[in-house]
Amino acid sequence: MMRFAMLGSGSKGNATLIEHGGTRILIDCGFNLRETEARLLRLGVEPASLTAILVTHEHGDHLGGVGRLARRHRIPVWMTYGTRRAWQDPEVPHLIRFNPHQRFAIGSLAIEPYPVPHDAQEPCQYVIGDGRLRLGVLSDAGHISAHMRAVLAGCDGLLLECNHDLRMLRDGPYPESLKRRVGSDRGHLSNDQAAGLLQAYEWQRLQHLVLTHLSESNNRPELALAAVHAALDGAALPSLRCAHQEQGLDWSELR
Repeated sequence: MMRFAMLGSGSKGNATLIEHGGTRILIDCGFNLRETEARLLRLGVEPASLTAILVTHEHGDHLGGVGRLARRHRIPVWMTYGTRRAWQDPEVPHLIRFNPHQRFAIGSLAIEPYPVPHDAQEPCQYVIGDGRLRLGVLSDAGHISAHMRAVLAGCDGLLLECNHDLRMLRDGPYPESLKRRVGSDRGHLSNDQAAGLLQAYEWQRLQHLVLTHLSESNNRPELALAAVHAALDGAALPSLRCAHQEQGLDWSELR
């Protein structure tokens, strides 16, 4: 069995837990130390029990809490060479850099990073597997490339960014420069773009589909869910839901 949970998902902070056997990894940490520890304990996880922290990119809502958490609990940190160059707080006990095209293992988990188009130095996302089951993570990407589609094919669980509704972003409170950034090819995935991935996806294998990184200003859960339902052509998934900025996502199992 492999299981996953989220400490929170959105522009105020992101962190995803994945566990298999005795291996427990955290993807990103965008919360301050006290908040991170409280959210971990809410999920029944002692911070010192983390095997590693994987980083996707250097933006504060993903990397802001990594340094303090790693130093306090002596946790190894993994990131791309480009993210390391862009990071302003590199003093951690054990820092491992990697090429986002090369697979590696942490404990009992196989890690497959893959590059994504985002306005960061060398951003990546991940597919995590245990040899039988695969959990895909896709967030902070301005569009979906053919390579991304290929890497994410055949997942048993998928954490998929639905950052904004196009109309809400267009008519919303953001300044025009920020609207252009969010909606650009190196920004964030819209509901329609996420739905486009699913239209050509072998979703019949999915045990869990979680919609993530919803903008509090430019999206609503019902809009993201409606776009995904339309892409699935009315078919029902065993588990389809949105992650929350404050509540995150409780433990879910892949079997």
